[in-house]
Formats: sequence, structure tokens, C-alpha cells
Amino acid sequence: MAEPDILFERKGVAGQVTLNRPHALNAVSHAMVRALAQQLGEWETDLAVTRVIVTARGGRAFSAGGDLRDLYDLGRAGRYEEALGFFRDEYRLNSRIKHYRKPYVALIDGIVMGGGAGISIHGSHRVAGERFVFGMPEVGIGFFPDIGATWFLPRLPGRLGAYCALTGERLNAADATTAGVATHRVASSRFPELIEALCGDVPVDAVLGAFSEPLSKAATAAQIAIDRLFNHERVEDVLAALDAEAAGAGMDAAFASRMAALIRLKSPTSLKIALTQMRRGPALDFNECMRTEFRIVSRVMRGQDFYEGVRAVIIDKDQAPRWNPATLEAVVPAQVEQYFAPLASELDLP
Repeated sequence: MAEPDILFERKGVAGQVTLNRPHALNAVSHAMVRALAQQLGEWETDLAVTRVIVTARGGRAFSAGGDLRDLYDLGRAGRYEEALGFFRDEYRLNSRIKHYRKPYVALIDGIVMGGGAGISIHGSHRVAGERFVFGMPEVGIGFFPDIGATWFLPRLPGRLGAYCALTGERLNAADATTAGVATHRVASSRFPELIEALCGDVPVDAVLGAFSEPLSKAATAAQIAIDRLFNHERVEDVLAALDAEAAGAGMDAAFASRMAALIRLKSPTSLKIALTQMRRGPALDFNECMRTEFRIVSRVMRGQDFYEGVRAVIIDKDQAPRWNPATLEAVVPAQVEQYFAPLASELDLP
């Protein structure tokens, strides 16, 4: 019989979770979300379990996101409530992890994006291996940075969150630990030894302190450029700043040109939603951020750009989505506000 897509095991004082869909880059399905939520509930009240460890099989990806093809098929069939059921359960799981009462240690060695970030980034400890790659590329498929990104992206240093949200660019292990996306860096070859140590009764912080490489908190030249060029209230103004920089002879001209080109490929509606999230997120607590995202996804799933983006990137792979509206100027503030408006039935969180 085939193994389940997510595995649970007691090892010493630890409850170990293993994402087990390497053939699908460990994409998170609805069944996996429900199973993890149930198991975390059981371990939280089990006095014999003092910490949770989350790992993944396959090497290439910790988890590349949610199961987009399934959500696409549900929406195309008009089964919106079923699709929203996935997000409702996923966002509740994100909140459970954020507020978990025991150490929650995600060992991330590979790609972590979207739904994969949701089951790792909110944990108390995020350990980056050498193959760690973090990204939030949702605006490129007509979606938006969700799974709590309204909370954690604006809380990254400077304007790094806006940069990640608008460009979909990736952070490596060094960048992620400097920014606080990851809390520790450990050599990939030491992960098996680290897991064994975490299953003992030594405190989690002491174990990770013994294994971790030193972290740098110094601002890099790239961070300084990001803070300057992405410090604007409108996407149009970000692009104008990037274009002006690209037209000059400064050291950041090539970077600005590349970022402007990337942003112009994304869904205009998604870009404006994402930057609004980055501006409002700092004033919201975590659960308010999750409720905000459920408001947005409830409208996005009944729109057009998400399905067109998935078609162009994942199904037909022609990389030529036809966004509607097609330009930033055509997306007026009132349209953006509609995505953030309260719902008749808001997301219920514990």
C-alpha cells in the first residue's frame, strides 16, 4: 500500500511530522491540512510530547505550496465553497501553528513557498539548510500572498516584504536568516543528527544553539536598494522609482531594470492587493491578518485572474496570461477595497 502524504511519529519527547509527497514537491493538500491540524491538537495536550519537528522527504522541496491544480479544478467547476473550505481549514491551521503552546521546529532544506511556508514560517523555530529557498510568487498566477503573509511579510526588515510580495523573488538561506524568515542555519548534512538531538530532553533552544551557524544582521547593499526603491504607497510609484533608477548609471540600475520587468509580468489586480496587504498588515494582529486574507480569497476565487494565471503557468505553460484588467491604471482603488470588505460569514478562528 502507498504511504500517506503526511506521516506522524513519536520519537522520544518529540512528535515528528514528515511531508511525504516528493513527486508533487510536497504540495499541501486539503487532506494533509486536516490531518496535521488533528495531530497537532492531540500532541498539544500530550504531556509526553514536549516539541514538534516538521521535516520533508525528497530533497528538492520542503513544500512548494498548495495543491493549485485541485483548487483550479474546483473553481472552474463552480464549486467555490469546496475551494474555500480548503482555505478556511488552511488558515485555521496557520493560526494554530502561530499560537502553538510547544516549540514547533520546521527543518527546511529545499524550496518553501505558499502553503509550505504556512506550515513552517509561523512555527517558533525555522531552521534553514543549505538548499533553503523561500518565495511568495502568488501575484504571478493572479493570486496574492496568503497563509499569513499579511502578518509576516510587512514585519521583515525595511521594505523586504513589499519586494517579496511584488516581485516573487526568492531568498536563500543566508538572506532568510538575516531577515528573520528563518531563525537558524544548519548544514544540511547535519539534519539527521539534529533531528536525533531534538528528540532528546535537552531544551530546543540549547540544541539549536549547538548546531547553528553564526547569523549576520548587517544590512546588505541589496537590502539598502530595496528599502529605497520599494518605499512607496502605490505600485505605479514603485515602478516609476525602478524605471528612474534603471535609466541612470548607478550601481543599482541593472537590479532595478530586472525588478521592473518582473513586476510588469504580474497580475495588476494581484499587485495592488499585495501592496495594500503590506501597508495594512503592521496594524493588524495575526488573526486579523488571517481574516483579511479569507476576505480576499473569497473574492479572488470567484474572479478571473487566478484561473488564467494557473492556466498559463501550470496547465498550458505558455507563460502568457491575459490579465483582466490588463493594466495597473485600470485597477481603481474602489475595486481593491472590495477585496478587503467584511464578509457576511467571517473566518472563525480559535
